[in-house]
Amino acid sequence: MFTLSTEDRLSSWADHRSALEDSSDPLIATFDFWSQAPFIPYNRNIDPYNQNSWPTPWEIIAENKYDDFTRSLMIAYTIKYTQRFKNSVIEVHTLVDSSKSICYNVVCIDDKWAIDDKGVISKESIPESLLIENLIEVNASR
Repeated sequence: MFTLSTEDRLSSWADHRSALEDSSDPLIATFDFWSQAPFIPYNRNIDPYNQNSWPTPWEIIAENKYDDFTRSLMIAYTIKYTQRFKNSVIEVHTLVDSSKSICYNVVCIDDKWAIDDKGVISKESIPESLLIENLIEVNASR
Protein backbone atom coordinates (compact mmCIF):
# COMPACT_ATOMS: atom_id res chain seq x y z
CA MET A 1 0.00 0.00 0.00
CA PHE A 2 2.68 2.50 1.00
CA THR A 3 4.38 2.61 -2.40
CA LEU A 4 1.12 3.47 -4.17
CA SER A 5 -0.09 6.92 -5.22
CA THR A 6 -1.88 9.01 -2.59
CA GLU A 7 -5.29 8.24 -4.09
CA ASP A 8 -4.54 4.52 -4.18
CA ARG A 9 -3.22 4.59 -0.58
CA LEU A 10 -6.46 6.23 0.54
CA SER A 11 -8.47 3.58 -1.32
CA SER A 12 -6.34 0.83 0.19
CA TRP A 13 -6.95 2.21 3.69
CA ALA A 14 -10.72 2.31 3.02
CA ASP A 15 -10.62 -1.28 1.73
CA HIS A 16 -8.70 -2.37 4.82
CA ARG A 17 -11.25 -0.78 7.15
CA SER A 18 -14.04 -2.47 5.24
CA ALA A 19 -12.32 -5.85 5.55
CA LEU A 20 -12.06 -5.39 9.33
CA GLU A 21 -15.85 -5.60 9.65
CA ASP A 22 -15.73 -9.36 9.03
CA SER A 23 -12.15 -10.11 10.07
CA SER A 24 -11.65 -12.95 12.55
CA ASP A 25 -8.93 -10.87 14.24
CA PRO A 26 -9.28 -7.21 13.31
CA LEU A 27 -6.69 -5.97 15.82
CA ILE A 28 -3.92 -8.20 14.45
CA ALA A 29 -4.97 -7.32 10.90
CA THR A 30 -4.69 -3.62 11.75
CA PHE A 31 -1.30 -4.08 13.40
CA ASP A 32 -0.03 -6.05 10.38
CA PHE A 33 -1.33 -3.37 7.98
CA TRP A 34 0.39 -0.46 9.78
CA SER A 35 3.59 -2.32 10.66
CA GLN A 36 4.53 -1.98 6.97
CA ALA A 37 4.31 1.84 7.04
CA PRO A 38 7.48 3.78 6.20
CA PHE A 39 8.98 4.79 9.55
CA ILE A 40 10.69 8.06 10.45
CA PRO A 41 12.24 8.58 13.89
CA TYR A 42 10.37 11.79 14.72
CA ASN A 43 7.79 13.98 13.01
CA ARG A 44 8.40 17.49 14.30
CA ASN A 45 5.22 18.78 12.64
CA ILE A 46 2.99 16.86 15.05
CA ASP A 47 2.87 17.40 18.80
CA PRO A 48 1.35 14.33 20.50
CA TYR A 49 0.29 16.55 23.41
CA ASN A 50 -1.60 19.08 21.27
CA GLN A 51 -4.49 17.67 19.24
CA ASN A 52 -4.74 20.95 17.31
CA SER A 53 -1.41 20.10 15.67
CA TRP A 54 -2.65 16.75 14.40
CA PRO A 55 -3.39 16.38 10.71
CA THR A 56 -6.42 14.35 9.70
CA PRO A 57 -5.84 10.66 8.93
CA TRP A 58 -6.21 11.49 5.23
CA GLU A 59 -3.43 14.09 5.49
CA ILE A 60 -1.19 11.62 7.33
CA ILE A 61 -1.71 9.06 4.57
CA ALA A 62 -1.00 11.72 1.94
CA GLU A 63 2.30 12.60 3.67
CA ASN A 64 3.12 8.87 3.97
CA LYS A 65 5.71 9.27 6.75
CA TYR A 66 5.01 7.65 10.10
CA ASP A 67 6.76 8.07 13.40
CA ASP A 68 5.78 6.12 16.52
CA PHE A 69 2.97 8.54 17.38
CA THR A 70 1.45 8.94 13.90
CA ARG A 71 1.53 5.19 13.35
CA SER A 72 -0.29 4.70 16.67
CA LEU A 73 -2.75 7.43 15.74
CA MET A 74 -3.45 5.74 12.39
CA ILE A 75 -3.99 2.38 14.11
CA ALA A 76 -6.50 4.11 16.41
CA TYR A 77 -8.27 5.87 13.53
CA THR A 78 -8.38 2.67 11.48
CA ILE A 79 -10.16 0.83 14.27
CA LYS A 80 -12.42 3.73 15.25
CA TYR A 81 -13.53 4.41 11.65
CA THR A 82 -15.24 1.02 11.37
CA GLN A 83 -18.84 0.16 12.16
CA ARG A 84 -17.58 -2.71 14.27
CA PHE A 85 -15.66 -0.47 16.69
CA LYS A 86 -17.48 2.85 16.31
CA ASN A 87 -18.82 2.66 19.88
CA SER A 88 -15.57 1.39 21.38
CA VAL A 89 -13.33 3.58 23.49
CA ILE A 90 -10.09 3.92 21.54
CA GLU A 91 -7.23 5.73 23.26
CA VAL A 92 -3.62 6.50 22.50
CA HIS A 93 -1.51 6.29 25.66
CA THR A 94 1.95 7.80 25.74
CA LEU A 95 3.88 5.71 28.25
CA VAL A 96 7.26 6.47 29.76
CA ASP A 97 9.56 4.33 31.81
CA SER A 98 10.24 5.42 35.38
CA SER A 99 13.45 7.21 34.36
CA LYS A 100 11.52 9.06 31.60
CA SER A 101 14.20 8.01 29.15
CA ILE A 102 12.00 5.94 26.84
CA CYS A 103 8.57 6.86 25.44
CA TYR A 104 6.06 4.45 23.91
CA ASN A 105 2.74 5.07 22.20
CA VAL A 106 0.17 2.36 22.73
CA VAL A 107 -3.36 2.12 21.32
CA CYS A 108 -5.87 0.84 23.88
CA ILE A 109 -9.24 -0.59 22.88
CA ASP A 110 -12.09 -0.73 25.39
CA ASP A 111 -9.57 -0.82 28.25
CA LYS A 112 -8.90 -4.51 27.41
CA TRP A 113 -6.53 -4.72 24.47
CA ALA A 114 -3.49 -2.78 23.46
CA ILE A 115 -1.53 -2.49 20.25
CA ASP A 116 2.09 -1.48 20.66
CA ASP A 117 5.08 -1.59 18.35
CA LYS A 118 5.34 -5.37 18.73
CA GLY A 119 1.71 -6.40 18.25
CA VAL A 120 -1.55 -6.98 20.10
CA ILE A 121 -1.41 -7.64 23.84
CA SER A 122 -3.84 -7.59 26.74
CA LYS A 123 -3.79 -4.19 28.40
CA GLU A 124 -3.04 -5.75 31.78
CA SER A 125 0.23 -7.14 30.43
CA ILE A 126 1.69 -3.62 30.06
CA PRO A 127 4.42 -3.41 32.70
CA GLU A 128 3.55 -1.33 35.75
CA SER A 129 6.95 0.33 35.44
CA LEU A 130 5.56 2.26 32.46
CA LEU A 131 3.67 5.37 33.50
CA ILE A 132 0.97 7.13 31.48
CA GLU A 133 2.31 10.54 30.52
CA ASN A 134 -0.47 11.40 28.09
CA LEU A 135 -3.83 9.83 27.26
CA ILE A 136 -6.00 10.88 24.33
CA GLU A 137 -9.34 9.40 23.33
CA VAL A 138 -9.64 9.17 19.56
CA ASN A 139 -12.99 10.09 18.10
CA ALA A 140 -14.31 9.58 14.59
CA SER A 141 -15.80 13.03 14.33
CA ARG A 142 -12.92 14.64 12.40
